[in-house]
Amino acid sequence: MKGRWSKYLLSGLVIAVLAGCSSRPTDRGQQYKDGRLDNALEYVNEPNATGKPVNAKDYANQVLEVRYKSSALYGKNNATYDAVDQWLRSGADTRTLSQYGISAYQMEGADNFGNVQLTGYYTPVLQARYTRQGEFQYPLYRMPPKRGRLPDRASIYSGALSDNYVVAWTNSLMDNFMMEVQGSGYVDYGDGRPLTFFGYAGKNGHAYRSIGKVLIDRGEVARENMSMQAIRKWADSHSAAEVRELLEQNPSFVFFKPEPFAPVRGASGIPLIAKASVASDRSLIPAGTTLLAEVPELDNKGKFTGKYHMRLMVALDVGGAIKGQHFDMYQGIGPDAGHSAGFYNHYGRVWVLKSAQNGKPLFTAYNAAAGTSTGTVSALTPAPAVTSNSGSFLLK
Repeated sequence: MKGRWSKYLLSGLVIAVLAGCSSRPTDRGQQYKDGRLDNALEYVNEPNATGKPVNAKDYANQVLEVRYKSSALYGKNNATYDAVDQWLRSGADTRTLSQYGISAYQMEGADNFGNVQLTGYYTPVLQARYTRQGEFQYPLYRMPPKRGRLPDRASIYSGALSDNYVVAWTNSLMDNFMMEVQGSGYVDYGDGRPLTFFGYAGKNGHAYRSIGKVLIDRGEVARENMSMQAIRKWADSHSAAEVRELLEQNPSFVFFKPEPFAPVRGASGIPLIAKASVASDRSLIPAGTTLLAEVPELDNKGKFTGKYHMRLMVALDVGGAIKGQHFDMYQGIGPDAGHSAGFYNHYGRVWVLKSAQNGKPLFTAYNAAAGTSTGTVSALTPAPAVTSNSGSFLLK
């Protein structure tokens, strides 16, 4: 699962712009070719989109992981998985989905025009040592016992926790924070052993505050330029004391649990395949659901190129900020994946695929929580909670 701090700011700011503007923005991949959609998931005879999915092999591998790791989850969705496999083998023309017993339900999007928010998260790799030495001065902690309220971030940075709870010493306070945002990561102890997976173990219970918003409010970074890369660039040009002061503005703190030889897993307990899995709001999109997404393509500066590609993905994770018409796309492991994840806060069209045997999508809880037939309100109010193994950029 993932610790989803990063999207709180952009989820609110960008969607608010979408909802409030009389114009129709297109700078983040928004489209309006399908007209207004009045249901959270609207049945369409065939998706109004062209092009084959670019990741058929990755999708197949993700389905295999579901099959190997969870017979129950696979059993609930195997008819859809089999039908999609047959469709892919026959050319993957979106106009022929119904011929393979597949129904497509288009998501209404954050603005009721089909523009679903797409963000990204990844698994970082941190350099660390078992003991404090040289440049390795920044501790990662396991979850301490809860005897009353745990200290806030500033107090922890000042030594409020015993070193008995330290599980690694890294060379970057900002890298530690980024791993908290993602909710998990790998640690390289530099001794030639395999990387150790650090899973989410819990948090200190203090309220979350966005450091991205702090930088915007201080005039340090323009709102339209805010991204994970922008925060790192700011940190690189400021002193260690100034970076620490910024991070201390967020009193919430995440703890980790070392798990040797463990793969990256989502909330469903299934190993995740890069760019073939997403975190979703389970009240709308249950675990195991197959999604066909038209994803906007970005350049190396994170700007929308005007082009899209089709991608098949499986919902296998969750996140505190992932509400309603919003998916967090898993980008993989390491700095390249982080670069991609840090840029994504765009919009694409998404269809839920279901075979007749697996039935229609169920989203009763989503409608009830939203208090409306479409549930748009839910998408506009992300909750500042951190769940295991979930993250994105630091803009929430």
